[in-house]
Amino acid sequence: MQGAEVSLSAVLTKARFWRQWAGTPLNERQIKLINRLLDGFDGTLTSSKWAAVAKCSPDTALRDINDLMARGVLKKSASGGRSTSYALADDA
Repeated sequence: MQGAEVSLSAVLTKARFWRQWAGTPLNERQIKLINRLLDGFDGTLTSSKWAAVAKCSPDTALRDINDLMARGVLKKSASGGRSTSYALADDA
């Protein structure tokens, strides 16, 4: 029973997220990585991990990330520099 509750909660969270951002144009890479984050991404999301998962260049990954940050979907973590990581924004 508890396992079903956890699964249902994850599905409802994902559905609410996509309902909120339904009118926002996103590319396939952004959709793929957002779904990974919603499903529970292992570790922290960095631009190099984005590039590896999305199979794109590091520059393209950074453009995707910056676009999502400008829209308020992603936020930068507290740590900066080379270890900068990203997560879904609290209000996303």
